[in-house]
Amino acid sequence: MSIVSLDQLRWGLKELPPLSLYVHVPWCVRKCPYCDFNSHEAKSGFDEMGYVDALLSDLEFDLPKVWGRPVRTIFIGGGTPSLLSAAAIDALLTGIRMRVKLDPEAEITLEANPGTFEAEKFQGFRDAGVNRLSIGIQSFDDRHLKALGRIHDAGQARAAVEIACRLFDRVNLDLMYALPNQTLAEALHDVDTAIGFGVSHVSAYHLTIEPNTLFAVQVPANLPEDDASAEMQEAIEQRLAAAGYEHYETSAFAKPGQRSRHNVNYWQFGDYLGIGAGAHGKLSFHDRIERSMRAKQPAAYLKAVADGAPNQSLHNIDKADLPFEFMMNLLRLTGGFESRLFAERTGLPLIKIEAELKQAEARGLVTRDLATIRPTPLGQRFLNDLLTLFLKEGD
Repeated sequence: MSIVSLDQLRWGLKELPPLSLYVHVPWCVRKCPYCDFNSHEAKSGFDEMGYVDALLSDLEFDLPKVWGRPVRTIFIGGGTPSLLSAAAIDALLTGIRMRVKLDPEAEITLEANPGTFEAEKFQGFRDAGVNRLSIGIQSFDDRHLKALGRIHDAGQARAAVEIACRLFDRVNLDLMYALPNQTLAEALHDVDTAIGFGVSHVSAYHLTIEPNTLFAVQVPANLPEDDASAEMQEAIEQRLAAAGYEHYETSAFAKPGQRSRHNVNYWQFGDYLGIGAGAHGKLSFHDRIERSMRAKQPAAYLKAVADGAPNQSLHNIDKADLPFEFMMNLLRLTGGFESRLFAERTGLPLIKIEAELKQAEARGLVTRDLATIRPTPLGQRFLNDLLTLFLKEGD
């Protein structure tokens, strides 16, 4: 007979976190040279309704794990989901509503490109039930768009944002800075243009050279030096704050009440079903927390779904890894988190990380009181160094 330790008996989640649904559409017109997401060029088109059917079959695969749990948000990402027709998005969302307990006030986000072809479909997306649009602008400058390998131009970007703002109350614009040959004035011009449209949310990302991308092989010339990049970041944060946007996550800024509910659930270590090629999922149970990843290649994914085995990987998070996994998400929030969330989302007592928290405090990376733990401005700037403190020994 095996012996169960007292620690094992005590561990467990008393309450399950909020649940979201992520849907991945893996195709795009052209792979951007900086992109390390699971995206594939749709050179010969694709069977969109066949893919929608596969997504719904995929969803059914995990339904027994979440019976009765309301889905609070849906995020359709990619790739370029706006390549799908409005009819396909409607069929997808209708099928989801028939299968899950969807919150009547659910936030339903779709990522879109600003090309004319996609922008023409925005009304149809709204009619299908999408109520938040996230547009990958990156820049309003033709020179920088060309350097980033984007297929739209500045005029198409402006036209798409104008249409989106007429149709949707909640619009997010993705911008990038620290681009090749970019000046501080140019970076701020992109931000000022976004502010001028009155969008509810801006995501501002530092261009990062990721492994397994074209930019990793052919690094662009004349990238800004670290000091210049830091100056851009600080100036962007100040400009958005002055315009009434709350800097609530490392790269995210929102008007009051307009934060991305879906992404906040990620950052608060909530649960999410992940369906679609290469989609990741995280589900909590009273005795474990499980991570999954679907098959990545579209053809392999479709076959895996047809075979009734869509997962490429499935594993339980080791208890020793939970503090790092939790902090990796929560410390992205500039306002930090309520201390009680650590135990609620990991099943571990806060004292488990007391030594690490004390070390982070001593280094000026976090501040805390009885109710909250938050990264300091220094901790936000050196987030990777802060997170390293919570890695288990041997990692």
